[in-house]
Amino acid sequence: MRIKRITTSYRLPGREIRSLEEFYDVISLKLSLPKHFGRNLDALWDVLTTDLKGPVEIIWEESAVSKRAMGPIYDRVSTLLAAVQKERADFRIIFR
Repeated sequence: MRIKRITTSYRLPGREIRSLEEFYDVISLKLSLPKHFGRNLDALWDVLTTDLKGPVEIIWEESAVSKRAMGPIYDRVSTLLAAVQKERADFRIIFR
């Protein structure tokens, strides 16, 4: 008998994420990231690929609102999240 693992789903509220600092605030709170998380993209990669227990699904709701507000840094963050998805079979990112 195969046991199905339950995916933990987190929703990021795009209307509340207008800057990189706000993104770090929200993702730290929602995912209960460890205290040693350094609030930079390298540290985010490290914590998402090693410390976060899976399976995990992150749904970035109204991501277009964040994209407009954050500008080019949004592309760097979303690219990193997509790369984590490629790195981990038990991680999924959805942009709505």
